[in-house]
Amino acid sequence: MNLRRRLTAGAVVAAAGIGLLAVPAGQATAGQAAGSACSLANGIKHVISIQFDNVHFTRDNPNVPSDLEQMPNLLGFLKHNGTVLSNYHDVLVHTATNFVSALTGLYEDRTSITQSHSFSYFDATGKTHPGVSFAYWTDPLFDPSGNPADTNFNMDYTANPAGNPTNTNVDAPAPWVSYTRAGCDVGQVGMANTVLENISTDIPTVFGANSPQQAEATANPTKATADFVGLAVHCAAVSSLCANGQTDALPSEPGGYDGHKALFGAAEVQPAISPAGPLTSLSGQAINDGKGNNGFPGFDGLTADNSLGFAATMQEHGIPVTNVYVSDAHGDQSAAHTGDLGPGEPQYEAQLHDYDTAFGRFLARLKADGITSSNTLFSVTTDEGDHFSGSAPTPANCTGAAGNTCSYTTRSEVEVNLPGLLATQANDTTPFAIHSDPAPAFWVAGNPAPAAPSVRTLERDISGLNIANPLTGQTDKLANQIADPVEEKILHFVGPDAARTPNFTVFSGEDEFVTSGAQNCTKACVFTSSGFAWNHGGLFPDMQTIWLGLVGPGVRARGVDPSTFADQVDLRPTLMALTGLHDDYRVDGRVLTQDLDRGDLPWSLRVNQDTVNRLGAVYKQIEAVNGEFAAATLAASTRGIASGSSTDDGTYTATEQALSQLEKVRDQIAGEIQNVLLAAEFGNHPVSPAANLLVWQADQLLAQANHLAKG
Repeated sequence: MNLRRRLTAGAVVAAAGIGLLAVPAGQATAGQAAGSACSLANGIKHVISIQFDNVHFTRDNPNVPSDLEQMPNLLGFLKHNGTVLSNYHDVLVHTATNFVSALTGLYEDRTSITQSHSFSYFDATGKTHPGVSFAYWTDPLFDPSGNPADTNFNMDYTANPAGNPTNTNVDAPAPWVSYTRAGCDVGQVGMANTVLENISTDIPTVFGANSPQQAEATANPTKATADFVGLAVHCAAVSSLCANGQTDALPSEPGGYDGHKALFGAAEVQPAISPAGPLTSLSGQAINDGKGNNGFPGFDGLTADNSLGFAATMQEHGIPVTNVYVSDAHGDQSAAHTGDLGPGEPQYEAQLHDYDTAFGRFLARLKADGITSSNTLFSVTTDEGDHFSGSAPTPANCTGAAGNTCSYTTRSEVEVNLPGLLATQANDTTPFAIHSDPAPAFWVAGNPAPAAPSVRTLERDISGLNIANPLTGQTDKLANQIADPVEEKILHFVGPDAARTPNFTVFSGEDEFVTSGAQNCTKACVFTSSGFAWNHGGLFPDMQTIWLGLVGPGVRARGVDPSTFADQVDLRPTLMALTGLHDDYRVDGRVLTQDLDRGDLPWSLRVNQDTVNRLGAVYKQIEAVNGEFAAATLAASTRGIASGSSTDDGTYTATEQALSQLEKVRDQIAGEIQNVLLAAEFGNHPVSPAANLLVWQADQLLAQANHLAKG
């Protein structure tokens, strides 16, 4: 089940009687309509980027084929025509963060989406308030209480994260701008924060507080959601497609962004790309919300059949760049809605078969439209990995195949009432707000300083908690790792807005979902339930190691690449380099040169490529949250935070000072490496062999971090 945005879950579609691969009436083919003004490099005419919610390359049960193995139409296309990177990683900590970083090439400390799906923030008095990460790109902070104490942009941006928190108010650069400035219209299907996410703050931001759309949202919120949420087209200035749309306002965009318009929601998108009738799925059914309203089916309703149907129609109506969200396949999408399913269960297997069928139809339809790997750049990935939390399967050797499907007595995360545990095991009733998660973040009431006695006592008490895991029968340490603002900055958790920085963040076990509750254990403080069984957001390989498939002009046909270490911020500069575009802001990622054809790279990246690759590799090890530097410093942070007492906190103080110094050196070296890489990637300045000195400096930094980790 999608924990991401259960805004309009449970959508269904109604039959419309349209042929499975036919272009719906009134639509032009891509060859007729693809925008002639769209100017991209390497013979690329189309860009299709697909991001799943929680779809896996590796197996969750060794006997049951993985999600991608059960989508051979997709996996075969990726492996036979391009490269699947299997040593690819997500950024911390959840879906909104993952999607935004992949879209922009920015770590979360650049965009303020450091905690998701939700977070807390402090007001001037130290009181905590709720915030939501999912909101349209230019929204102010989305406080669902309706009375925000912080009016900065929800996606508050900084160009220099080393200076965070900057307490400035600048909106993050938008990822569609590089394409629209090149004359390309950009379609968005459910993609985080590029579409309207809600009707609370998004409607007044985009349409105006006194608009007809706002009136509809007030009078009929269900219909307004179907009409305005989830779909968008951001148009080039020369495009007429968005003539009847809204001003695409980007108040902080580098270089300005006047003269552009956009379409928001099915109410505006459908008349432009499907004037003969409602938007349809690949199987030819009119997409609706299950409540009588055609249009957006809810984020959980963005199945492969629905999302790819939207995307195909956009491509066929001259929208050459489409970014597409596809919901997970492991939540029960049947009318029963029984919650999350385990590997090999019949309904899960059936849904994966449906997804495979949808990708077969999608690729066949695109091919019929002349949209193929020879003229289209495809990227396909997932937001994050998951760990299945549940009992052992029955039978033990089940494979998911017909006649040998799996069943599970328990499908549940291990839910932990942390206030109850603290009160009963440590006699600690310190009040705090918590982002419930396997990696819970804490905002302590009053916003005390990191070394304040109340914070240090709470950190030590949490560090000492253990629980009995009802799934395994083993004793689990609740806090495997812990980071306060010094280490959080290393992990890219400290953004421009100081009010949002957690006092500390804990990383628990694979099964645990740490949340709030009563300050007692009258009701069990550690328990399983039903509904949610796929845990994500923690620091375990099955949660953080994901995959990226690339196909198209300039991409090498390597099959599976298990060796190139990369993370989500690397996708953006790679797409920009292949399309011959560039962003008007400094990205944090690097071009994945190992998986691209040398002849299609900028000439400056072809020179001294061994040095380029060494720089890129060591850069990831000191910058990525999955890299060696972060692992070492987090180990040191955890030991320091757990140490000491109310009368002697010397180890903690010394560790904090050492981590702070390492972070400053890391930022300096990483900045210099990125200067060299960006100059070669987008500035026509080849890398000199002298840059190997930076590799040596980074290696020395890693040695120092590892020494600190060992104590």
